[in-house]
Amino acid sequence: MRKTHHLPAIHKTFLTIGSMLAVVSLSAQTVTIPIETGSNVIVLQTDSESRLRTVYFGEPLTNESDYSAISSLTRLDDDNIGIHNAAYTPAGTWNLVEPAIQVKHSDGNASLELKYVTHKRERIDDNTSLTSIQLRDPKYPFNVTLFYKVWKKENVIEQWTEIKHTEKKPVLHEKYASADLYFSNKDFYLTTYQGQWAKEMQPTETKLERGMRSIETKLGARAMLLQSPNFILSFGQPASENDGLVMLGQLAWSGNFKMEFEVDPYENLRFISGINPYASEYSLVPNQTFKTASLIYAVSNNGTGEASRNLHSWARKYRVLDGEGERLTLLNNWEATYFDFDEDKITSLFKDARNLGVDLFLLDDGWFANKYPRNDDKTGLGDWQENVKKLPHGIGHLVQEAAKEGIKFGIWIEPEMVSPKSELYENHLDWVIRQPDRPEVSYRNQLVLDLSNPEVQDFVYGVVDGLFTKNPDLAFIKWDCNAVIYNAYSAYLDKKGLPQSHLYVEYVHGLYKVLERIRAKYPKVPMMLCSGGGGRGDYELLKYFTEFWPSDDTDPLERIFMQWDYSYFFPAIAVDNHVTDWGKQPLKFRTDVASMGKLGFDIVAGELNEKDMQFAKEAVANYHGFKDMVWHGDQYRLMNPHDNDMASIMYVKPDKTRAIIFNYLVNYRQRLQTSVEPIKLNGLDPSKKYQVKEINLYPGARSWLNPEKVYSGDFLMKVGFNPLVNLNRTSVVLEVNEVR
Repeated sequence: MRKTHHLPAIHKTFLTIGSMLAVVSLSAQTVTIPIETGSNVIVLQTDSESRLRTVYFGEPLTNESDYSAISSLTRLDDDNIGIHNAAYTPAGTWNLVEPAIQVKHSDGNASLELKYVTHKRERIDDNTSLTSIQLRDPKYPFNVTLFYKVWKKENVIEQWTEIKHTEKKPVLHEKYASADLYFSNKDFYLTTYQGQWAKEMQPTETKLERGMRSIETKLGARAMLLQSPNFILSFGQPASENDGLVMLGQLAWSGNFKMEFEVDPYENLRFISGINPYASEYSLVPNQTFKTASLIYAVSNNGTGEASRNLHSWARKYRVLDGEGERLTLLNNWEATYFDFDEDKITSLFKDARNLGVDLFLLDDGWFANKYPRNDDKTGLGDWQENVKKLPHGIGHLVQEAAKEGIKFGIWIEPEMVSPKSELYENHLDWVIRQPDRPEVSYRNQLVLDLSNPEVQDFVYGVVDGLFTKNPDLAFIKWDCNAVIYNAYSAYLDKKGLPQSHLYVEYVHGLYKVLERIRAKYPKVPMMLCSGGGGRGDYELLKYFTEFWPSDDTDPLERIFMQWDYSYFFPAIAVDNHVTDWGKQPLKFRTDVASMGKLGFDIVAGELNEKDMQFAKEAVANYHGFKDMVWHGDQYRLMNPHDNDMASIMYVKPDKTRAIIFNYLVNYRQRLQTSVEPIKLNGLDPSKKYQVKEINLYPGARSWLNPEKVYSGDFLMKVGFNPLVNLNRTSVVLEVNEVR
């Protein structure tokens, strides 16, 4: 049993209803604050100058009182120039390294000192606690509060900062990071994910050397197009699936971000993460609180597999909208029609959705605008009325016709954007982000609306609210965001006398305000987050969305790699995968790959041959039988496609009675005759007995595997099982069931 740490008599303890708050007053005594999960701890401690430092990162100690002894082992002297393990490093005073916060006070002074004042730890429930630590400048009425929200079982921490002052005039914030972490472990390996359109989540692992490595974006909207805010930090060795100390996480912010990894001359690492200060100096008025973005991370002593499973569990339970609920399988019309459709063509596709056995039909881009009809991607964005030529009876008619076929109906919108050729642009030019005296620069023939403007927020909210008010049975929204921000300038901020450097921040705040209003009125309607592919996908937006679209590249071979890399950070229930005509693989391969998440189809189902249609219907029926394991089970990555000719991914039901395993040939150049070695399974109960059956067989195909043979869980995890993948069996799906 862990011993309770008793604070010195000078410290004060308060009881509040439902929780205990340990509040420690400023004193010369050392204050020790452990931020502790089930398997890891960050220990913060004051020094003789009352500055808060990070003094330990590692496995928790048995006795909490032992943390206070760390202070005697972490003394720094004047020779340690640049070694500053501050928990939140200020600029302009004693610090000579990269700061976490940099300000200019109302009197023009550019120095900042932060000293410990008090802290409290609040118990939210049996698994969740929140520690807040107040720091203050001794010369200015300027306060910084560090927050650490901990989910003990999942070993997940959410970290953010709140800044407030009572100076007479605004204080200019030149940098305002979310987190400032310090690690004294040697040898650090960082995995980051670069990309571009249709090439998202391209991993790069590097050993961090002395100096600074920065990961950032300056795109404004669709901020993650070229650089992901997700990262894996491995300690002592390259990241490994099943062993080693790793930190795995992301900055949960939907705009410009920056992550800085700096190894100092003594081989220590400082990690500063937050909103990108690029063109974003923020003038904070007195008594206003500025809350930074959240850094969310899972820590594991047993590799990336355990860390990602913990992050998945946390996300489903605490973050993703309806993360423990259900999802709708669907048929989308985009690749079947593009912009070329009318009412009859769309309603004729409803039968295809019914025949496939999916839940919903999704009408994509092209259904709106009349003066400048949306017949291509050059016009109409912003004019969100039904196109009377294409849809003379409106959306309501489509909802009713879909219901007659036993399916639900959903619709695509892109409400943050505007086409220069639109009525909205003509009537509300002041709503558009644009430099008034510069040539316009569009992206994909569109511009971004200024969501810092409350009128624009009302308009964007009204797009969604209007659809649901007129069509209460509308069952799904696909929310797209295809443009980046050029010529960053807000007519609204100028009118209000506010700095233009607020735009990038207030755009994101405005987006969140709109989504909060939508969810207050429509709390559970499923919404897909899309951004020309994976230009958006973060845990702040996923408070409001049930799922996100990872990439416009739906080639199943490429998707195996993308979905593998996304799986480190997101549970399968949050990732949308569609069967399309991209790629050269057969329908079975494409469908199997898309089944590792939320399944959808974007094909002309009515043109499938008899066997393909038979397979598709059976595969959808099978999916409805195992989707609960994929959505809510524990994921195990068994064979990495980046390192092998095969990929193998497994989802295990929490009670370990069932599992589903997806196996694919990914290297056709080697002309693999058959997989020669068994793949060791994971996550099963070693004492249980199991049978392994192949499913999703193409009509006429026969499995080579004996479904009657019984294996122990111990055997399957130590010896393994051979799925017999080869050039004739490029995709093999196995169902594992307990034998009782």
